[in-house]
Amino acid sequence: MSNHNKKNWMRLFHLGLLSVAMVLAFSRWTPSSGAEDKGKEPGPGSQHDVPHVSKTIIDLQPFRETSSIKIKGVRGEEGLATLINLNPNINAWYVLRLNWPGVPEEDYHLENAHPRTQRLLLDNNDPDGLLIVEKEGRYPCNLWGGKSPPSLTGAKRTGAAYVPVCGGRLYLRNRVKGHQTKIERVTDVLRDEVPGGEKIVGFVRDTFFKYLYEQKAEEKVESKPVNGLPQREMENAPAPALLDAKKTNRSVRPNDLGIEVQESGSNSMVLGSWYAVKENPGIYVSVIMPEGIAPEILRSFTKVVSGLDSVESEGLAYLVAFDLDKFSLKYALGTEHPRVGWSDHILEQMMDKSLPGPDGVGSIAPLISTGLVNPMDESRTVATFTGGFKRFHGAFSYGQLALKNHGSHYGFLENGVIFSRLQPGLATVYVLEDGWVDMKTWTQRDDYLLPRIRYARQNGVPIVVEFDQAIQMSIPGPLVARWGDGNWSGSANKKLRTMRSGLAFQEFKGRRFLLYAFFWSATPSAMSRVFQAYRCRYAMLLDMNALEHTYLAIYKKQGSNLYVQHLIRGMSEVDMSVKGKYIPRFLGYSDDRDFFYLTRKERP
Repeated sequence: MSNHNKKNWMRLFHLGLLSVAMVLAFSRWTPSSGAEDKGKEPGPGSQHDVPHVSKTIIDLQPFRETSSIKIKGVRGEEGLATLINLNPNINAWYVLRLNWPGVPEEDYHLENAHPRTQRLLLDNNDPDGLLIVEKEGRYPCNLWGGKSPPSLTGAKRTGAAYVPVCGGRLYLRNRVKGHQTKIERVTDVLRDEVPGGEKIVGFVRDTFFKYLYEQKAEEKVESKPVNGLPQREMENAPAPALLDAKKTNRSVRPNDLGIEVQESGSNSMVLGSWYAVKENPGIYVSVIMPEGIAPEILRSFTKVVSGLDSVESEGLAYLVAFDLDKFSLKYALGTEHPRVGWSDHILEQMMDKSLPGPDGVGSIAPLISTGLVNPMDESRTVATFTGGFKRFHGAFSYGQLALKNHGSHYGFLENGVIFSRLQPGLATVYVLEDGWVDMKTWTQRDDYLLPRIRYARQNGVPIVVEFDQAIQMSIPGPLVARWGDGNWSGSANKKLRTMRSGLAFQEFKGRRFLLYAFFWSATPSAMSRVFQAYRCRYAMLLDMNALEHTYLAIYKKQGSNLYVQHLIRGMSEVDMSVKGKYIPRFLGYSDDRDFFYLTRKERP
């Protein structure tokens, strides 16, 4: 399909879906209030350590430290300041709460610009401001006192997502509106405001998107033998894919690839080989077709993994690998998603309707999610990619996980702050306070790691659970081919093939790599075969169904210029242009979706 025709289809889709949303939103349909169920005890399998009372996001933090002092305002009035370090082990986020007589309580979300080297304190000897303690000394910071104009008032009025205060040692996080694409804007209206709206979204996805992306997936990939020997294995690159001996010398032309690689002057790439990204050390790109995977892999675990149809077998998968010796992985919530309330996806008996959400929390206030790379990391950010499912689909309707822990809502943490508890049995990527990145299926025993976790995101169940050294093969997840039990989403008639992205972990020759993969139209079974071919130790699903949900971009700075390259060329349509200036998603403007980003490690 040409880009022109694709854009016309997109315009028709937006118009049609918006019309449906408007008609239904203003109809007389009203959802059931659920009042008859109020106070009903939660169903069997509920998480026992969740009190049956509503709480704030601050109450959810088990490691928080709180201190208070009496303070003086600009007119000499007395008040109370309370400082909450939400996780002292991470030491990144604080809430400053100010109480003045006769006015409502004020909360400010502060971000520590240097969490490893400075801490925030309240000092009884200085009622005019905050105290920042570093090894080199102690720095008073007037945020509310009367000696000079306080910083907080002006910082909040700017409306910027991040405002430096205290000489740039801290940032005030302000609430901002995150960007939504037209598709997300309409689907959110349908899901939030219209009874049965999810069925409408599903119908459009299973008709329009099915046509659009299956047509793309069914395009024939140009394939031909390599002239001379196949590409040699690069030093320090990830492990190449295990291929059918008859396909090891095949090259393909990945026309959709938007990332420029070295050693590919002919615009063709050898299947399963890795190519270094041009002028961006530590990042590699590879492409593969499942039909070229080693036969012993395709014949393995057939009781767990479904067979692949011709579209999947011949479809080109795109992978990007990041050398974790060179990069740090970070995670940030979007301004809107994922939410912390109940998923509409769970069984009715798993919901305690006396609570606003599975953890007793219905809002993240007074914390602020910005949907934006923070200013301390901006100059070192080399890549961003979209996170996992929204809360709407981020829980289980079928299988054992649907009957546990309120339906096993997907958990997530940012900067050591728990927004949704990590649930046993779910695929989890996490980052410790020292930067160590790992992936695993979470267990209750793993909760001992919680004080040290800086970032974490769960999304469904694993696609690959381990690499078995004895048989030298990756082991697929046990629920890869089970639509309901695995919560794989897809069409209502249980056809799992759609656009998907995934995250995987590979260890090779003492090096650790984070792999991101994009598939035009694939089932979890096809994804597992690809991750098996690349000898991954673990793999999980991210998001699906549209380019904006499977977005990945890499960045390269040269002087004042920023060069942006997307894994798939069409992903650039999600970015913005303001007055002729190109602004990339997540890095240049706040977005409503959660995302991961990688920063280049600084040399010692």
